[in-house]
Amino acid sequence: MLASLLSYNGYSQNSKTFTTTKVGEKYAYVNVTKTYERVAEKGYKSIDLFEKLGNAFYTELNMTKAAKWYGELFAMTSDVKTIHYNQYAKSLYAIGETEKANTIIEKLNKRLNKTSK
Repeated sequence: MLASLLSYNGYSQNSKTFTTTKVGEKYAYVNVTKTYERVAEKGYKSIDLFEKLGNAFYTELNMTKAAKWYGELFAMTSDVKTIHYNQYAKSLYAIGETEKANTIIEKLNKRLNKTSK
């Protein structure tokens, strides 16, 4: 069950992340963001999980939680997608963590300079 939750590719509807689950002959919407967050808070760690949580909360404009989960992602790996540097920095700026955001932007600039050479 956990593996199927983590392989979810989700979509956004009304700023919430949902999936459908077949219940009898009907489908029920399940907010997977809350499920992912519960799984992470119980100690499960994965790059995929932290990306999904950061992205979901960023999309919902919950910058405090987006910054939290992007922070977990950056703590886990240095192999982070360029877009996540940008979204993490924007989340940090939004919650007033300017110095930390500037550090993330500096890391992104160094990374981009390495790949362009």
